[in-house]
Amino acid sequence: MDDDRVMYYRMLSITVCLIGLVLSFYAYHVETKKEKDKKYRAMCDISGHMSCSAVFNSRYGKGFGILGSLFGEKSILNQPNSIYGIIFYTLQLILGEINQPYAARLYLGFAIISIVGSVYLAYILAFILHDFCVVCVATYVLNAALLFCSLHKFWHLEGKFKAE
Repeated sequence: MDDDRVMYYRMLSITVCLIGLVLSFYAYHVETKKEKDKKYRAMCDISGHMSCSAVFNSRYGKGFGILGSLFGEKSILNQPNSIYGIIFYTLQLILGEINQPYAARLYLGFAIISIVGSVYLAYILAFILHDFCVVCVATYVLNAALLFCSLHKFWHLEGKFKAE
């Protein structure tokens, strides 16, 4: 892969991670604001069936609806999904900058895990909550873009290091 393509995917990855961080911080803000003030209406609350705050404050908005059941609602692991998003996008931002095969493998592995999580949460959103969350769907798209970037980085580094 030529240097221009490598730079393109690097910049795309950085952009995607930064947008993911902004959306994750926004989701955390909406969730905590709504918990304190039930009358709070977020910008992403468009209608009764297009409400991000309803999704964030559902049982699936913390610990993916799983960790609370496994470890208890008060468990340190049962955090808002937005906290996991902040950790994920920060980690991907760092891993995306390390040009070593081990980092590319981790970068790709975490991207695959995020896709599995996105499919799970999209299913919950559509078929259990019967809602449409603009912020959630945007993160699913970002996760797909990160998978694309991580695949290209993985292929580039695996080819580069095997040739040496």
